[in-house]
Amino acid sequence: MRTLDQLEQTIAARRSTADTTSSYTARLLAAGVGKIGEKVLEEAGEVVAAAAEPGEDGRLHTVCEAADLVYHLMVLLAARDVSFAEVEAELGRRFGMSGLEEKASRASS
Repeated sequence: MRTLDQLEQTIAARRSTADTTSSYTARLLAAGVGKIGEKVLEEAGEVVAAAAEPGEDGRLHTVCEAADLVYHLMVLLAARDVSFAEVEAELGRRFGMSGLEEKASRASS
């Protein structure tokens, strides 16, 4: 099983059964989309800052911050009942289409 699948299952389990005093994931989910969104924005900024750091240390810091961002994004998706498979399907739909075409197709819908 892929790590992202395991993470998605763990988040789902925390959503339904975990105590907010003992689970950071449960605490985030209980706080709602607004709070989770703040964390996603914070982590995105940290990824960008880490990516600007020079050398191997900056590269490794980027990996760590990207992992934090993906985790928080997956919590946000769970809060909205969106599966990662749905995100993958949307990416698949866009595959082979230029970014400009894809953006234009959203503007008209």
